[in-house]
Amino acid sequence: MTPATSRGTAAGASSRRAVFLDIDGTYAHHGVVPPEHARAVRDARAAGHLVFLSTGRPVSMIPASIRAAGFDGMVASAGAHVLVGDRVLADVRFPEPLATRAREVLDRHGATYVLEAGERNHTRPGVIEALRERWEARLRAAGIDPSTAVGLRDVLASMEPRESLAGVAFSKITCFGGRTPITEVVEEIGPEVAALPSSVPDMGDGAGEIYLASLHKAVGVDAVRRHLGLDRAAIVAVGDGPNDVEMLEYAALGIAIEDGHPRAIAAADRTTPSPTRGGIATLFEELGLA
Repeated sequence: MTPATSRGTAAGASSRRAVFLDIDGTYAHHGVVPPEHARAVRDARAAGHLVFLSTGRPVSMIPASIRAAGFDGMVASAGAHVLVGDRVLADVRFPEPLATRAREVLDRHGATYVLEAGERNHTRPGVIEALRERWEARLRAAGIDPSTAVGLRDVLASMEPRESLAGVAFSKITCFGGRTPITEVVEEIGPEVAALPSSVPDMGDGAGEIYLASLHKAVGVDAVRRHLGLDRAAIVAVGDGPNDVEMLEYAALGIAIEDGHPRAIAAADRTTPSPTRGGIATLFEELGLA
């Protein structure tokens, strides 16, 4: 890791930056945004900097409580959906027949999954309640009152059950379990897709995210940069997970959450504390963004 003052202040505190923030485990903790994080975002934008969300979540799974500080846009669905203000720069879906093949393979292996898109997320009847029961049990085991888990409510509220998923357009698939490891499922679907295992240890090796292999967060960040005519030296990225690796490597300054995934930490230039310790507020202050 480079020292906090090396690349972080190389461009000068007054230089305009474009900051891309992962949500879960970075900007928010269990779906809750620390007040100091929201203040840091508002202050940075008031000072003339640009701040974007960059998340694996689809837009439909990002509630008003997370957006409340105000952002200049977002990279959603891990790079498949890109917005600057209200302008859509990209909204990439699984093409047919790949979408049909993916559903058929998942069904054949008994996977429980959700098809994610910017406008809505679709799954089969019974899945939402099963997920609710499973996640609430996990929260209770961790000593967390499920009624306070706004992140859980937001995720479940974004899902819509359908008897048939045929014809549903989607950008990404989240699997919550299945008989077969997700790596084998992806291999059967084909080289057009890739997968990341679930970040939740007890979900099993059948859980994770399936996405178009040509897309990742850095693709979305680059689309924003080109659209706005920004120099790459102005790009700052912050994240904690494996799906942040490309974005952290792309940015002129990549920052990982200090208790994040080892791959994210290895890809970053430095670290910052977790959301429970106000890491984004600390980072913005250190970088002179407010």
